[in-house]
Amino acid sequence: MPLKTWLESIWYSDQPAPFWLLPFSWLYGIISRRRRASLTAEAERLPVPVIVVGNISLGGTGKTPFVIWLVERLREWGYTPGVISRGYGGEAPQYPMAVHGESNPVYSGDEPLLMARRLNVPLVIDPDRRAAARFLLAQNPSVDVLVADDGLQHYRLARDLEICLVDGMRGLGNGALIPAGPLREAPARLREVQLAVVNGGGWRSDAPEHADMFLRMTEAHTFAGVREPLAGFKGQTVHAVAGIGNPERFFGQLRWQGINVIPHAFPDHHAFNPSDLNFGDTHPVLMTEKDAVKCSAFAQPHWRFVPVVADLHADYTALVRKLVNSLKR
Repeated sequence: MPLKTWLESIWYSDQPAPFWLLPFSWLYGIISRRRRASLTAEAERLPVPVIVVGNISLGGTGKTPFVIWLVERLREWGYTPGVISRGYGGEAPQYPMAVHGESNPVYSGDEPLLMARRLNVPLVIDPDRRAAARFLLAQNPSVDVLVADDGLQHYRLARDLEICLVDGMRGLGNGALIPAGPLREAPARLREVQLAVVNGGGWRSDAPEHADMFLRMTEAHTFAGVREPLAGFKGQTVHAVAGIGNPERFFGQLRWQGINVIPHAFPDHHAFNPSDLNFGDTHPVLMTEKDAVKCSAFAQPHWRFVPVVADLHADYTALVRKLVNSLKR
């Protein structure tokens, strides 16, 4: 069993954190706290409000669908948003780099390219979020609010609103820091954010406010742009491909819709090649949209990707709007 799989099986189980890993977690915590104090002291405040969307745990929590939802709502509410991201999984020839719908995923990373295609929004990547923000605002002077994707621990950028995503099924696991547990920061960090968004609902913490988010999958898209009802695959056997933080969530959603799934889990941000998806039969292949952006160049006619759409109840949407409107200055 791969080390990561073994660790996750412990992190998200009822077992206590392995005692022999706890000293490393304590050391990680000390380093993390000192790093935060040092970076916060030199944090740069931008001329527009900054909304940080992130998490405190490793693995998929639904950040990208939520960022897409948030940017769409910001536009509806009269804002002109821009998005900054690290560009994880990509290696750009230079930074900062603007990402557009036709960008190369090798340079941009998969999630920024997915967001650029969905949103057609000013989007800049750079491991230094401050540099990304400066570049974006210089190139797009009409932008009046910035959304920082996965920037909760990027403390050199001052923020006006912090939103933390949590997987409702897995929560914070055993509550221990890396490597004894899945946490980048201690659970008490949630008391400092303004909003915890729970993917799948139900889970609660000490955060000041909570909102439940559900991910809906209703369509399958061909790589030529044709949309089909996902319900059309009910009763069929498909190869399900997911190179995301929590592949089982994708597989489970397909099974819930009556699809017979042959699962193929890949590491998060996996760089696909054609042999990865050569399964030796004619069953349809359904993959996540995040994976599809890296497979366009060699896509086959029987392959489809399944977009997920974040859905928040009207009351939670109103709560997010209230928090955003309080940032105006």
